[in-house]
Amino acid sequence: MRADRSTRHVESHRTSRIGWLRAAVLGANDGIVSTASLIVGVAAANATPANILLTGIAGLVAGAMSMAAGEYVSVHSQADTEAADRAREARELEAEPESELRELTAIYVGRGLPQALAHDVAVHLTAHDALGAHVRDELGLSAAHAARPVQASLASAASFAVGALLPLAVVLLAPAASLIATVSFTSLVFLAGLGGAAARVGGASALAGAWRVTLWGALAMAATAAVGALFGAPV
Repeated sequence: MRADRSTRHVESHRTSRIGWLRAAVLGANDGIVSTASLIVGVAAANATPANILLTGIAGLVAGAMSMAAGEYVSVHSQADTEAADRAREARELEAEPESELRELTAIYVGRGLPQALAHDVAVHLTAHDALGAHVRDELGLSAAHAARPVQASLASAASFAVGALLPLAVVLLAPAASLIATVSFTSLVFLAGLGGAAARVGGASALAGAWRVTLWGALAMAATAAVGALFGAPV
């Protein structure tokens, strides 16, 4: 059987995950750190178990909404900037096509093509999709890295809620006498697992990813525990 010449080799790259992966990892990490730190801080202030649980739940809801709003606004600003750059490029192509062709040629020369070949490539790409060529090669924008505000917002909110549920579950199961130690230890384990898994998905070192998030999580919980003990009610 003769192979189909129209069949193309399809590759999957990690960069295609960068939008939702960044938002999801940030949300889950923040959910664990923020909620565990709140719980540890309030527990160090000698709050009642009911108040500790209520604080954790309030932190989950407030944090998830904050992450959703923050990601949406931030990523939408990026999307607006990208749209403005595309519109400007379209105007320049319409007003000064020859200047834009020289600019595209210079970009390919800078990447190592001979002048004549760079010019031919620029001419062909301009004829095929002038705006697409400039957006990709001059502005450095691509579909894989395009800003998606709603996707980032939902990923951050959902992952924050999932992350926050982990220390809350520990509060429900841990003995009151060892609540601070249990929440702190288990949260650091959760963070290490999250950091390692996220690093592996992104193609980086799992150990380095686990170490980074664990260190900052430990610092956050230590700081809130110190504040809670300093300003909390006496036993």
